[in-house]
Amino acid sequence: MSDMTQNKARHARMIIPERVGEAAEVNYGHAPEPDFGPLARDRMPVRAMKEADLRLLVDIDKAITGYDRRGYFERKLEEALYESDVRVSLVAEIDGNPVGFIMARVDFGEFGRVEPVAVLDTIGVSLDYRGRGVGRALLSQLLINLMTLRVERIRTELEWHDHALLTFLDHCGFQTSQRLCLEHAIR
Repeated sequence: MSDMTQNKARHARMIIPERVGEAAEVNYGHAPEPDFGPLARDRMPVRAMKEADLRLLVDIDKAITGYDRRGYFERKLEEALYESDVRVSLVAEIDGNPVGFIMARVDFGEFGRVEPVAVLDTIGVSLDYRGRGVGRALLSQLLINLMTLRVERIRTELEWHDHALLTFLDHCGFQTSQRLCLEHAIR
């Protein structure tokens, strides 16, 4: 097929309106039809974490993991509220009741790299509220907050066999990193 014939075939496939107002014409004078619904963070309140949330964190985590990790959460809450210059840890509420949390921090360099990176330490959603967009609302608000701070990357680490969390993070756009985490047992 010659170039001229191909161009004629392409032109024939194009729909060119003959008159103003025809359906084939794109009218930029009207507001566009919405192509998305409300974002998860728009449907439920997400607020900054506070000291009084410690019991909530421990209770939700214990229901998920089966372990009481109060010491861990005391240290992380202390770090999030009093040791960090930037507060990014959040709590989601439904009908005024806290139902989930996300704990994160911003590092302005690690392992010889100088770049602001957020680290997602812990996320938890009450078992009674799973599947209702709580985790997405928390992560969405966290990402908006981090963009405001000009943080371009967020990292996290999880157990290889935590399929539920892996699936959630995958659906939220997380991908495997080019960095390799190594460990060595100290005996």
